[in-house]
This record gives sequence, structure tokens and C-alpha cells, in this order.
Amino acid sequence: MIGDFFRFALSNIRKRKIHSWLTMLGIFIGIAAVVALISLGQGLKESIDEQFQTLGRDKLFIHPKGEFGPPGSSTAVTLTWDDIDVVAKVKGIDEVSAIIMKPAMIDFNDQVRYEYLFGLDTEKGTSLLLESMNMKVIEGRELAKGDRHKVVLGYNYLIKSEVLYGKQIKLRDKILINNQEFEVVGFWDKIGNPSDDQTVTVTSEMADELYNLDDEVNMIWARVDAGEDVSKIGEDVKKALRDYRNLEKGKEDFTVQTPEDLMESFGTILSIVQGVLIGIAAISLLVGGVGIMNTMYTAVLERTNEIGIMKAIGAKNSDILQIFLIEAGTLGMVGGMIGIAIGYGLGKAVQFIATQAGIEFFRASFPWYLIIGALAFSFLVGCIAGALPAIRASKLKPVDALRYE
Repeated sequence: MIGDFFRFALSNIRKRKIHSWLTMLGIFIGIAAVVALISLGQGLKESIDEQFQTLGRDKLFIHPKGEFGPPGSSTAVTLTWDDIDVVAKVKGIDEVSAIIMKPAMIDFNDQVRYEYLFGLDTEKGTSLLLESMNMKVIEGRELAKGDRHKVVLGYNYLIKSEVLYGKQIKLRDKILINNQEFEVVGFWDKIGNPSDDQTVTVTSEMADELYNLDDEVNMIWARVDAGEDVSKIGEDVKKALRDYRNLEKGKEDFTVQTPEDLMESFGTILSIVQGVLIGIAAISLLVGGVGIMNTMYTAVLERTNEIGIMKAIGAKNSDILQIFLIEAGTLGMVGGMIGIAIGYGLGKAVQFIATQAGIEFFRASFPWYLIIGALAFSFLVGCIAGALPAIRASKLKPVDALRYE
């Protein structure tokens, strides 16, 4: 019987094509928005998880509190090379290094652009930093200890220098950074983030000289010994820095984070953004639900005689209720199927645009439970919206229904 009810529902939907399409409009707009937003959020989460897998779970990140914007932005608090020595002495710390991040004026071929400059700690070795930031040289060489006025450029300088500066930048070319001349000794491989792929990298000594930093660093990276509890070592590092900087517990002017802390922070932000956007999309679903309710009320009025005939030949109230509930649910589900198709297309379109813009970590993901959940939800919306009209139809008396004109 259920199969017959579904076929009957589809037959009625086909008979009123324009009415059905208009009714489903709100549903498939809402479902399309929800599917596209969730898929992009899920894809972004998967990309972040992959980045943290590459980063490894044996590292600590120490940066000053009060930064406005990315590391290297203005802050009232600074970290120093002395802080690095304090971290290095903590039991369980295997390796420590630091990075300087500052905006820089890049001048080549009489074209000026402003990008981020990285100052790598070559004194203590760059392996920890390069591993953590997933940076590998694709052409030329890395920076070495004692390199002065040498620079390694991001991937975009290798592939689109002519777009950026009107001329291809090659190894051994000279560029100006803050009006000082540097020789290009290498190019980094692609990272996937446009801002990272357009950075310029010098040694920390040269960064200190360019900005007169007086031993300031923007971020300290530390690797924990194998087998050690990263969270516990993080607390030990926090205590050591707190004691050195003469600060009370809870009043630290720095932050010590583990990869799990960073993932949790990103996850919280993504969840909030997704929740707000899905809430907005839910308005379309509400409108769609009202449309289905209106359509089903109209259907009950139009088919009152039909209901009377069905009851006269033996249809029960429960049969009439199921017929109209299934028809309302089918309207919602068909709208959901169309919405899923549109949402898939929107998600892939955003992914394509992001990839063309060089943002490879921004992608859409469509797990099976998202598709099944969207279909079930759209069917449920239809059933809920059609519940009152279906109850009204089931309670009609056969004699009254047959007399209705």
C-alpha cells in the first residue's frame, strides 16, 4: 500500500506541474543553500585537518597576546630570543626555533608591491620551521647560516612574476626589499594559500636589520621529544616563561598552543560561521514549508469529492491521512533532490573559483550522510508542513465530502 501511495502522490504532483514547482521552490533553495554551505564547511575542515596532520602533533606554538590580525601585526607585547633560550631549557623540548613576520615593500622592474616577509632562524636550523610550515624549495636552494642579502621567494613569484611585476624573476636576479638589494637564491614550492605563496623569506638576522627589531620575534616553534605528553610539556613551557617574565598565573602576556588547541579554535570558528549561515538558509526552508502547507490545504479542497469517493468504497481515515502526508513529504523530497543537485553544483563552483584564485585548501566535500540527511530532512519538512491538511482530509465525513462543490 505504501508503494501505491507514493505512486499516487507522484501522479498528483505531475498533474499540477506549475503549482508543484512553485511549491518546491522554497524547499530546493533552502536545501541547496544548506548542502552547499555544509559541504564547503566540511571540505574546509578536512583541509585544515590535513594541514595539521602534515604539521604533526609534537609541536608547540608560542606567540604574544594582543595581536590584531596575523602574526607580525601590531601588538603591545613581544617575544625575544631570550624567551627562546628559556623554552629550550624546558625538559622534554627537543628543538626550538623562531620566525619573524613583517609586511615588506617589494620592488622589482620598477613595480612595487607589499607582501609579507618571513625571517627564518638559520642559527638554530630551519628544519623545524620549514617542516611546520610545509615549505620546500622547488628551485635553487634554502637559506643558510650567515646568508646576507639573500632571499627565497614564494611559489607565485616563480609562476606569475610577469603578472605581478611585468617581468619574470629568475635565480640570481636582484630585488629590493624595503629599499635594500637582495639576490634571489631560491623559490618555495606551492603551499596553496595565496598570501603564503607570495611571501619573501630572508634570515632572521636580515629581518632584524631591516626593521631594527632589537631581538624581537613574532612566533616561537618548539618540537617535543618523542613519547612526551605535548599538553604537559606545553604547561611546563608556560610556567617557565611565566617565571622568566615575572608574571602571575592567569595573567600571561603570551599564549602556548598545541596543534589540538589550534584545531579546536578553527573548529569552533567554523561551527559558528556554519551555524549562522545555515540559520539564514533555514528561512528558505520555512518559506518552503508554508508553501507546502498552502498547497496541501488547496489540494484537500480541490479533492474533497475524491476523498468522499475513497471513503465510500472503504478507505479508512488512516489511509487518507497517509495519502496526503506522503504527498506532502514527496513534494518536500523532490524539492530536496533538486536542492541537493543545485547545492552540489554551487559547492563545486565555489571550489573551482577558489582553486583558480590559488586557494587550494578551500574545497567542497559531500559525505554520504550529508546527502541522505538532506533528503530525509526535506521529506520531514514536507510531512510536517502537510500534517494539518492531511488530518483535516482524514476527518472529512463521506456524505459531506460527496456533497461538496
